[in-house]
Amino acid sequence: MRICSRCIYDDRTPSIVFDENGICSYCKQIDSLAEMFSTGQKKGEDELKKIIEQIKIEGKNKKYDCALGVSGGTDSSYLLYKAVEWGLRPLAVHYDNTWNTAISTQNITKITQKLNVDLFTIVVDNKEADDLLRSFFVSGSSDLDAPTDLALSETMYRAASKFGIKYVLEGHSFVAEGVSPLRNSYVDGKYIESVHKEFGRVPLKTFPNMKFLTFLKWTLFKRIKKIRPLWYINYSKQDAQIFLKEFCGWEYYGGHHLENRISAFSHSYFLPKRFNIDQRNNSLSAAVRNGLLSREEAIKEYSSQPHLEDGLVEYFKKRLNFSDEEFEKYMKAPAKSYTDFKTYKKRFEFFRPLFFSLAKLNLVPMSFYLKYCFPIKDNK
Repeated sequence: MRICSRCIYDDRTPSIVFDENGICSYCKQIDSLAEMFSTGQKKGEDELKKIIEQIKIEGKNKKYDCALGVSGGTDSSYLLYKAVEWGLRPLAVHYDNTWNTAISTQNITKITQKLNVDLFTIVVDNKEADDLLRSFFVSGSSDLDAPTDLALSETMYRAASKFGIKYVLEGHSFVAEGVSPLRNSYVDGKYIESVHKEFGRVPLKTFPNMKFLTFLKWTLFKRIKKIRPLWYINYSKQDAQIFLKEFCGWEYYGGHHLENRISAFSHSYFLPKRFNIDQRNNSLSAAVRNGLLSREEAIKEYSSQPHLEDGLVEYFKKRLNFSDEEFEKYMKAPAKSYTDFKTYKKRFEFFRPLFFSLAKLNLVPMSFYLKYCFPIKDNK
């Protein structure tokens, strides 16, 4: 097995390519983004200051000048604090898929109340949420938690539109998290619709799905911009956690993506056991690139079993009405991916020039353009 000489991605990683020095294409993608956004440099910080001033100008005389997605996790909680510190008037936005941990719910309450920030939440009907999750589990797809990501994005757009907000802030850091390989993480509205149509049993009436035309409405016609401030500045997840604990009694939830129980089930059990995919390599590789861990330390941690909450697997079975036999049958069934269902992938590729222009204008994240708008090159 070949491992990147700079991080811990190995040749099992989809579409990975190594250069003559053994450095992987994902490390180079991170370097490219860091150069593009001048991350942690004065130029990047100055650019962010310009964006913040523009947000204030366009939000003048409005109750809120930006919408900011919160999950109770480190990045979004810290970004909410920074937004207020920068003098912005954010509306915190949350999509509740009804699988939140108590810690994440408490963290959202603690940070919003401490900062005196209003919270806008869309709560999906729990029967719909469970039926959609059951559909993805039965389908054989690895993207069990993908609907949550898209629903949060749609929720933020809806909140922004409702209150006349032109800027959405997202707490993502490619420095701290990397960019997940496409085959390990894909989602779009057609994909969700396709899987649910084949395997679902409960009509989706409250689930905030995002169709292609809806996506264009938010980006092209409403001109709602998406900004990821952590892409411009020096950001340490560890320092942010220490600060948040002191600032508002925020609590750590055990690991990346573990603040939500379906995310925790997917990352800690489902993906490693079912598909031999361990998404910890994203954050561990980032830690190595940033000098927080040695490659040997990261590889050792990656070789250990992911943290799994006691009783979580049984909770998943009980809540989605799987017998032990049914659960094992689907865990061992032939694996599938987004390529086995109808998606917007080819459409995203066809409109690549449009999405490049939108990315340059901050109307879609640059990571969306890089990840979704090019044909996948499979190294398998």
